[in-house]
Amino acid sequence: MREQGGPVAGAGGGPRIGWRSHLRSLVVTGEAVYLVSGRGVRAVRGAPAEALAPLLDGTRTPDEVLREAAARAAATPAAPSPEELRRALAELWSAGLLRAHPDPAATPGTGAGPPAAHDRSAEAFWDLAGTTPPARTAVRLLVLDGPVSEEEARAACAASGLDVAPPGAQASDAEVTLVLCTDYLDPRLADVDALQRAAGRPWILARPGGPEAWTGPVLRPDDGPCWHCLAERLRLQRGSEAPLHRALGCTGPVARPDASLAASRAAGLHTAVLETAKWLAGVPGPTRDAVHTVDALTLDSARHPVARRPQCPSCGDAGLVRARVRAPFVPAPRSKAADGGNGHRALSPREMLERYGHLVGPVTGVVREVRRDPRSPAFTHSFLSGHNLAMRAPTLAGHSAGLRALSGGKGLTSEEARVSALCEAVERYSGSRHGDEPVVRDSFRALGPAAVHPDTVRLYDPRQLRDRDAWNASGSPFQYVGRPFDEDAPVDWTPVWSLTGGVQRLLPTSLLYFDADPAAPLRADSNGNAAGSSPEDAFVQGFLELVERDAVALWWYNRTRAPACDLDAFAASGDAWIEPLRAGYRSLGREIWALDLTSDFGIPVVAALSRRTDGPPEDVLFGFGAHLDPRIAVRRALTEMGQLLPAVVDARPDGSGYTVDDPHALSWWRTATVAGQPHLLPDPQRAPSRPGSWTYTARADLSEDVAALAALADERGLEVLVLDQTRPDIGLPVVKVVVPGMRQFWPRFAPGRLFDVPVALGRLAEPTPYERLNPLPLFV
Repeated sequence: MREQGGPVAGAGGGPRIGWRSHLRSLVVTGEAVYLVSGRGVRAVRGAPAEALAPLLDGTRTPDEVLREAAARAAATPAAPSPEELRRALAELWSAGLLRAHPDPAATPGTGAGPPAAHDRSAEAFWDLAGTTPPARTAVRLLVLDGPVSEEEARAACAASGLDVAPPGAQASDAEVTLVLCTDYLDPRLADVDALQRAAGRPWILARPGGPEAWTGPVLRPDDGPCWHCLAERLRLQRGSEAPLHRALGCTGPVARPDASLAASRAAGLHTAVLETAKWLAGVPGPTRDAVHTVDALTLDSARHPVARRPQCPSCGDAGLVRARVRAPFVPAPRSKAADGGNGHRALSPREMLERYGHLVGPVTGVVREVRRDPRSPAFTHSFLSGHNLAMRAPTLAGHSAGLRALSGGKGLTSEEARVSALCEAVERYSGSRHGDEPVVRDSFRALGPAAVHPDTVRLYDPRQLRDRDAWNASGSPFQYVGRPFDEDAPVDWTPVWSLTGGVQRLLPTSLLYFDADPAAPLRADSNGNAAGSSPEDAFVQGFLELVERDAVALWWYNRTRAPACDLDAFAASGDAWIEPLRAGYRSLGREIWALDLTSDFGIPVVAALSRRTDGPPEDVLFGFGAHLDPRIAVRRALTEMGQLLPAVVDARPDGSGYTVDDPHALSWWRTATVAGQPHLLPDPQRAPSRPGSWTYTARADLSEDVAALAALADERGLEVLVLDQTRPDIGLPVVKVVVPGMRQFWPRFAPGRLFDVPVALGRLAEPTPYERLNPLPLFV
């Protein structure tokens, strides 16, 4: 590090001093001393500096510099005084421009670092870094495999002045270990991490080969993330390999052919050695808690932060998630953001991006990327955010075939849509099973009244279970029918909190967390999953999703007519964005309209619809939204419909041009018409719904909304269950809300609300017979 204090004058004169080695001084008399370096030029003005500059060559003590400077200046007009010279010298030292130089008589390699430190370029480099060369300390080198040999790595270390411990050295024999590999997910690295932690020694990981060289992080046993923290994020980014692992029986990463040149490998190797030398010298580097990458083809470089996972079983507390899940869900007072246009959140979209934007990244991010859907028309804002973990496919091809294969978000602005996409991706990640969730393994019968029967959530009719092979023959995840639940078979159960009952209940774990195992007897879906700016916000969004999908199911499968939502009235009352949106759809030869699907909850639920007017085909689109504020319900429905628009925007009359391969969606777009599906059109016998048609009470605090929603469910004899799925290393609040008896908008035909509520609301005189329910399942 920089020398502390200043040069010693008198009493022997102190050490020899001079300019730092990365500086070259040029004196322009009467103007300035110019210091030239690889970082630029700096001017030091004044006669004292001009007098001192030629003498600061590292061969004189401070006293000698001052005496000679005073003697030379004495013969010039307006010579600086000895005090001015002393003050100028002190200022140069304090500015970090000078350093102590070794005694020229010293033997190279003794007391001044390794021999390479006496090379002028190396000396200048460390001066530029503001430190001294790393002390002569052995570096342990471990080459697991790859295109770089151990001999090449040893030579690179020696060339930069690093001593390498002999082969067979242990972790405790060196200050740091440099590990070279071809894949950061090599399972052998777990053993390396364990040995380094046991020895209390840091290690640096690097991949010098391949089209992109990786260096870092510096993994320290007493601080920062460990290898397992890093590996968790890397596996997430390589989720598309999971089908290959299942098909090939791989236990480690899928091997990739090396694509590199000798030059790129050498650059990657020497970068790793450089970071090792900087670490030993105490220079903060970009790889301390990050992976630094350099693309050999484009020379683009990037820093990818690696966060410590507080719940990591290797370096953290593996019980954090269990404790969070077991704790009661107790809403806290939470004021809504001043900008309530995005759905009554605790934070604005900009604040959300500032707080959670670091979760996005292609190497160590929870979300690989958040980008605008390139197919999206300019008048809509639809963003994509990586694979939808709630819709994991058993085959690699299935990852991109479905309409909902990707997570995404929408909004009236790009910022809103970006936040929406980020939150959905984090919601899916947090809702996936990681293995540290609390479980109780037992049968339903043995657990007693604390256990919630999964059939009250799945809501399959016995006839669906009987005919499940026929239902599942289509391969659609939206109409999948699971196996009958065995009440006597032991399964994993996870605690959930009953917000209405104030007690802990139990639900099968596989109904609560997305699991990549396609053979699981029960499957989780994303119904009621939500991320938010606070736990209360997340609960409100999750509950509203349940209300929305329940109301959609009542309408869709009974095919009842619904009143229009008067979009003109909403536009006239302040939603001026509606008319430009309609104009955009018109430019594509489409019309849009909206229906009021509000159910017995009284919470505004809106369906937005659009069709081509220059067809056939009509390419009928829809989107849904629910919110306590009817204006936001309309906004959500219309912006959600915009997420489907890119799939059909280039469709042609011959049935080609669609950008998804989902057979159910394609069949709908190619064949469905409003004439054949009259429930898609407004009921002409009922007055349109306008902004004042609902009783809406604006509240300033989200906890009040939580209480109001729970009360609505309780009044209808429904229990509200909450699971906190927030991950400690993420921080973004995520919950899953479950209300047994409320209907998913996929075909779930068990007796209950699907049949009873339309009659209670006067939409039907009697329940729709099972055989007459809409045979077309929703495919979103």
